[in-house]
Amino acid sequence: MSLITIEDIFHIKSVSTPTVVPNSNSVVYYVTKIREQDNDYVTHLYLNDGQTNHQLTYGNDRISSLKISPDGKYLFFLSAADKKQQLFRMRLDGGEREQITHEKEGITGFTISSDSARIYYNVSLEVNKIHAEPDDSLDEQKQDVVDEKKDDKSNGKGKDLPEPVVIDRMKYKFDGAGVLKEKYSEVKVIDLATLDIESYISHDLINYNAKAAGSDYFVYTSDESDNPDFNFSASLFIEQGGKVKEIPTSDGYVASVNIAPDGKHIAIVEMSRDFENATHPKVYVYNVDTEEKVAVTDNLDRPVGGMVAADVQQSTEMEGVVWVNNDTFLFTVADYGNINLYQGTVQGECMPILEDKHHIYGLSTTEHHAYLAISTPTHPGEIYRFDLQEKKLEKITEFNTEYVDNRTIVEPEEITYESKDGTKVHGWIMKPADFEAGKKYPMITNIHGGPHALYGNTFFHEMQVLAAKGFGVLYVNPRGSHSYSQAFVDAVRGDYGGGDYEDIMAGVDYALAAYDWIDGEKLGVTGGSYGGFMTNWIVGHTDRFKAAVTQRSISNWTSFRGVSDIGYYFTDWQIKADFFDIDKMWHHSPIKYVNNMKTPLLILHSERDFRCPMEQAEQLFIALKYQGVKTRFVRFPEADHNLSRTGKPNLRIKRLEHLSEWFENILK
Repeated sequence: MSLITIEDIFHIKSVSTPTVVPNSNSVVYYVTKIREQDNDYVTHLYLNDGQTNHQLTYGNDRISSLKISPDGKYLFFLSAADKKQQLFRMRLDGGEREQITHEKEGITGFTISSDSARIYYNVSLEVNKIHAEPDDSLDEQKQDVVDEKKDDKSNGKGKDLPEPVVIDRMKYKFDGAGVLKEKYSEVKVIDLATLDIESYISHDLINYNAKAAGSDYFVYTSDESDNPDFNFSASLFIEQGGKVKEIPTSDGYVASVNIAPDGKHIAIVEMSRDFENATHPKVYVYNVDTEEKVAVTDNLDRPVGGMVAADVQQSTEMEGVVWVNNDTFLFTVADYGNINLYQGTVQGECMPILEDKHHIYGLSTTEHHAYLAISTPTHPGEIYRFDLQEKKLEKITEFNTEYVDNRTIVEPEEITYESKDGTKVHGWIMKPADFEAGKKYPMITNIHGGPHALYGNTFFHEMQVLAAKGFGVLYVNPRGSHSYSQAFVDAVRGDYGGGDYEDIMAGVDYALAAYDWIDGEKLGVTGGSYGGFMTNWIVGHTDRFKAAVTQRSISNWTSFRGVSDIGYYFTDWQIKADFFDIDKMWHHSPIKYVNNMKTPLLILHSERDFRCPMEQAEQLFIALKYQGVKTRFVRFPEADHNLSRTGKPNLRIKRLEHLSEWFENILK
């Protein structure tokens, strides 16, 4: 048996996104792997026919948004063509893939009508400000630019020269994409018999998005607003026979829309703004004929869906709700660190039907079987078939079996303890992989991002690497984490560095009291995003940790609100400080407490991080060096906020090397 290594990311396969073939016993799914030599990821389609598994595609590209036509004849998916995402189809009975869109800006999503006759898809339209016709909305300076640009084009100038980006809105950049040209989304429709394409719904400055389509109606969202910069909601509409009516939804986000087989009911997953982005997503059922809407999960006090922090599940896609028949549907719920399977009905009933210490990250269903992608703390994940009548679970793929059988994998132990104010906190602790009774070991506390994500019962490569290198690992879900009550997830807002800090420190105290193998003089702490903020906060408020690594972190809320892609509203929501409340933003800024920071701190940050921009790391590094604190700054090129999960493989390796070496050099 070999210890887990950093390079094991090249041996772990992500098996995800089961999608049933209608009227059959077959299911199609993704297998994503990392190619070390090419430093990239590839995704292939596989099919299980009830007996064996067959590979369907062999290209060296990424495939996404897999859907199968309700008549069971075609696979549809997105893949890159000329560097843009385009729609492809492939016959299930054999044949080559066929590209059926050629959009200049690519497409961002699609849905198939329930009669397999049409596809509605989303495409972005660029607002061309330079070439706009003169009107009263352009000041004289802008009009001069328009006129000059027209002259350049007429003279053949300006070819292959850089163009400025004109920005008039606050939502002008996004992590992973960079600075955005102003675009708005329209819906187009494809006639699948002829492949003719028409614009279906479009309006300048309004984003329309296709959500679902029955045989005789279409469901879409619109973000029409008088103030787009502060609009964080989308309205839901149904168009039938040329008539449009609004489906009532909460002020907030419509995550998914799924139509029952007979078209009479629509399942909707919504996330209201009652607690801003800390709000539990919920399931509702809308009756198309009576226009009545039934709440399904109001009494659960748990969030619908996942949001699990992990690093080996790639290309994961899952519908919020899948229909078993005209009356019954399935969905997942995050509960106490697990992602479990629930069943709901159009009458508003719901109950768990598969609960375990596991992470369900893929779901599709026939009337008799659910197909699930499941990971556990000791297994990266496979596809399972769950008998809905017998409640029996059967694994139908074995892509990671050989890997698991040949590695020493540490099984985390679940813990529950009380925080300083009596709040119950849940988490896990891992012994070192080479654990020997009677010996003392250093321990690293690892803090998740979000803060409204969660650690769960799933395989986490980074945790296993630290355990393999001889560290104990503590990871907990402080207040703010999902999979618990609405009050618990909301408790962090306006209190960053308060109760959440006490929750984490109480976890360290609990571990030291309960496990005599932990060396209390050799403690480390790390985390990314919100976990990076908390790492910075911790070293400014205690010297108990002898080494720390902060990743993609926040150090200064006063500047964060103006430089992050989400800063201007996230700061309002999370810190509960508006633009003029400098004192509160500064109070919650770790850099305020730099005079107290003595712990050796490694700073890891991505050059293209637009969520927690590089300047957050730069400020902290200079402040620490100015104070004479032991620190090191590592900048990752061509990487964004998601480096640890989806970044270039060689940089993921380097990140883990820097992180583990820092702890080894100081704690060992």
